[in-house]
Amino acid sequence: YELARYENGFERDCEAVTADYAARGDGLIDVTNSCRKGAVNGPPDVARGRAKVVAGSGNAKLKVSFFGPFFFGDYWVLDHADDYSWSIVGEPSGRYLWILTREAIPAASVKDGLIERVRALGYDTSMLRMTRHE
Repeated sequence: YELARYENGFERDCEAVTADYAARGDGLIDVTNSCRKGAVNGPPDVARGRAKVVAGSGNAKLKVSFFGPFFFGDYWVLDHADDYSWSIVGEPSGRYLWILTREAIPAASVKDGLIERVRALGYDTSMLRMTRHE
């Protein structure tokens, strides 16, 4: 589940955002991002893409494409829990940032701790847009 993000054009008006990843037999990763437009019970919007792991990154950096075979964006795991119950994902320019969790609505202490981790990574937490979930 997406806990928070830096606002971006491709997620405009999205609530109840989820991101699912599945390994493929060819070594790539299927990526399915889903949201509800306008409200947590709004119409669904789904984007499907694929990713490849950047060699030598320890599986922490992906190249992800939702727009065909010729455009891949950077998607870097900046921090994560040992059990992957949460992760903080961004890219080199600092233009995009996501906080992802395994629970739709984590405890307030978890949320606050993640926002503090984002701050410690050097990101502007005032730019975080909290994602609503039911």
